[in-house]
Amino acid sequence: MRRRAGAAGPAGAGTAGSAGERVGARLSRRGFTVAAAGALSGAVTSADTAAAATADARAAASAAGAHRPRPGAPPVRGPGHGPRRAVRGMWIATVDNRDWPSAPGLSPARQRAELRAHLDTAVRRGLNTVYFQARPTADALWPSPYEPWSQWLTGRQGAHPGWDPLGFAVREAHARGLELEAWFNPYRVALHDDPSRLAHGHPARRHPEWVVPYGGKLYYNPGLPEVRRFVQDAMLDAVRRYPLDGVHWDDYFYPYPVPGETFHDEAAYRRHGAGHADQAAWRRHNIDLLVTETAARIRRTARRPRFGISPFGVWRNKASDPAGSDTAAGVQTYDDLHADTLGWVRRGWIDYVVPQLYWNMGFADADYAGLVPWWAAAVRGTGVGLHIGEALYKAGDPAQGAPWQDPAELSRHLAYCKDFPEASGHVFFSAKEVSEDAVGAMDRVVADHYRGVPGSS
Repeated sequence: MRRRAGAAGPAGAGTAGSAGERVGARLSRRGFTVAAAGALSGAVTSADTAAAATADARAAASAAGAHRPRPGAPPVRGPGHGPRRAVRGMWIATVDNRDWPSAPGLSPARQRAELRAHLDTAVRRGLNTVYFQARPTADALWPSPYEPWSQWLTGRQGAHPGWDPLGFAVREAHARGLELEAWFNPYRVALHDDPSRLAHGHPARRHPEWVVPYGGKLYYNPGLPEVRRFVQDAMLDAVRRYPLDGVHWDDYFYPYPVPGETFHDEAAYRRHGAGHADQAAWRRHNIDLLVTETAARIRRTARRPRFGISPFGVWRNKASDPAGSDTAAGVQTYDDLHADTLGWVRRGWIDYVVPQLYWNMGFADADYAGLVPWWAAAVRGTGVGLHIGEALYKAGDPAQGAPWQDPAELSRHLAYCKDFPEASGHVFFSAKEVSEDAVGAMDRVVADHYRGVPGSS
């Protein structure tokens, strides 16, 4: 989520909120988005990952078939369990303490109480799904053998918080009848560019050749097969440990463009880029592999949770591609993030998509009312679910335009989507605003659309 600077998730936490801001200034991006040596002793080496990658590469190839299936071929289904109820969801962003915990270093009891309060609010609002950010910056909110404990818990990366936040979140959500999907950020390492600030034993310190500094942040290099394998191993550890209802990614793949800066992956391109038309095509192939390989590995787990992605809301502008949307976005996922989001949907590689449509009805460069039908057409006939990412964080924000000062704007979004049967629900960025609701926009959504849902008020 790209919502605000520093945030990372579907709205920044990686993060969902950033999308709106990105397109905002000509659609500029929104502000988004170790453990002790013993705790990391299970981390695999680059040699291990390279050797182990072969089996999963075969599985991914089998799962995806050809990279581009022949015309008329049936889509490759994602790993989940097929149709689901309409989603009424919210993101809980942990990066930079965006939603939870409210500050680093709180006692375990205080952290648990705050998390319970968010889940209780979800029930009270009539929601049924939470997307909990469990791996915000190459760290973990569970006892991972691969990566350090998150700094957002204690204030010091690698410090044990004294409890298991992800395990607790899953149990408490399920006890309330909520589904919980773990939200992971695959490649972002840090919101700064100083490797020495990472925990001792952090994989990025042990393997500096995996890391690319860019735009004041650190990223893993998506072009290295050993990196792709490692980040999958790190995420799949949580999938195997907990009864998750889904695996969720947001809009961060290759980083958002930063004017005047270059993402230096030239050496990886020389080593691994043979057979691709250019560097951009190779980068898209790298992200395609991440998606297909992860889907294949999820499918082989015992519980086979669903797998979905929440991308920035514009695949390509129509000016760039006749298949694109009638938008003038300054960011296009296909070209700038090297994420072929439309291709993933058409090939059925994922179970659902949550495009971050963080713009108001009538916004000139990216009109919500134009993007919903575009995404509805994109998923039609694919079996891929469509849930719409909503910019609740903009409602009442004095920095936003007049439409966002109207408490009814988001309610109009939900009413509009009822004309599109493909749009099976909405996800709100994010938990803090679901609770605080500065101008009553969430109250209005609940009153107009979720009244009568068990637990709603």
